[in-house]
Amino acid sequence: MRSPQEPSAPAKGSVQEEAQVIVVGAGPAGSTAALYLARAGVDVLLLEKGGFPREKVCGDGLTPHAVYQLVKMGVDIDAPGWCRSRGMRWVCEGRQVHIDWPSVGRYPDFGLTRTRHDFDDILARNAAAAGARLRTLVKVAEPLTDRAGRITGVRAESGPDREPVEYRAPLVIAADGASARTALAMGLQRDASRPIATAARRYYRSAELSKDPYLELWADLRCSRTGRDLPGYGWIFPLGDGRVNVGLGALPHTRHGSVDLKATLDLWLSHLPGHLGLDESNADSPLRSAALPMGLNRRPQYSRGLMLVGDSAGMVSPWSGEGIAQAMEAAEVAAETVALALARPAGTRREQALRSYPTEIEQRWGRYYRAGNTAARLILGKYGYRPLLHRRIMGNAALVNTLARLLIEPGKKPSRDTTEALLHTLVRLVPGTRR
Repeated sequence: MRSPQEPSAPAKGSVQEEAQVIVVGAGPAGSTAALYLARAGVDVLLLEKGGFPREKVCGDGLTPHAVYQLVKMGVDIDAPGWCRSRGMRWVCEGRQVHIDWPSVGRYPDFGLTRTRHDFDDILARNAAAAGARLRTLVKVAEPLTDRAGRITGVRAESGPDREPVEYRAPLVIAADGASARTALAMGLQRDASRPIATAARRYYRSAELSKDPYLELWADLRCSRTGRDLPGYGWIFPLGDGRVNVGLGALPHTRHGSVDLKATLDLWLSHLPGHLGLDESNADSPLRSAALPMGLNRRPQYSRGLMLVGDSAGMVSPWSGEGIAQAMEAAEVAAETVALALARPAGTRREQALRSYPTEIEQRWGRYYRAGNTAARLILGKYGYRPLLHRRIMGNAALVNTLARLLIEPGKKPSRDTTEALLHTLVRLVPGTRR
């Protein structure tokens, strides 16, 4: 068994390292893929452009689907710093409903919050402990390819002196986030018809809200510039340490273009009760924003030795804006696919195994995401979530719970739960892709 390794950069003067697989990016997708590959006995290099801990724009909320992935990975979710959530509180037009996380199948009945400041660090260190060779402060500049255009590694700059270095491997997993630099350099373009949202978040000190057992979501916010419905939602997520994560996520408005998230956030917070403490005097960070590539907007997810996971493949849910659970699940699928492929001789049979990855991604999310893309185009991008939380829906517990299950994604397999069975039936009605 390999010994755990601390994050480090290659020694100065190093010009090349080799592995069976290179993973670019040590966020949730990259670290999860590296961990499962290492557990399978694959020699894997995990390259991260920054150091740890580090900032990352995120809501910091983890659904039971993400918690399930953490437990499978062996992350100690009972250690200090994790804050459990009981469910969601939806706020719309003066009404509130509480939706507890369901106890269905294999998923836990609680969620978690933890800032990405050290969440990614925990996952990367777990990958290193499993045997992955973690290299931090390594910024990948471009892919290396052979004459046939197949990726053979990456060229990078290492350490504070930006030492040129090459890493070689017959397979590369791109987990380099929304920028998708590796995928773009290999000619894998984004589908412009798929939605890209933007999220902005800020931390505030609020003793009253920090211990709230519910993740709060606001569905009736107005854009500051136009006064129209925000094509997204606002959130207040407790962190359990005296702070809350407050933010907005929004699609570009179908008719009025991009949304001024800062001004809209300020407008929203100015109408909240003063005793909550969500004002400038209690701000604990600057406002930061990031793109959310949605709806499987980059295809194929495997081509010429390059596999895409997480934001680089646009795996954020068009229904909810959640991306961590999907990134981790896809990374596990990618690692399993690669490990099984490497058990075959190099050549046609191995390539056939690798090409099964996009098929698996399609089976898991294709229909659900296509329905979400349609909802984003016809409803969410015009009117936000207000129509989905009409008073009649908010007043009907069965409808609210069904909607909540749809937004956080039904389980992968039908269960005896009536709501899950109904949602699986509806998703199966969505047309499949044409081959």
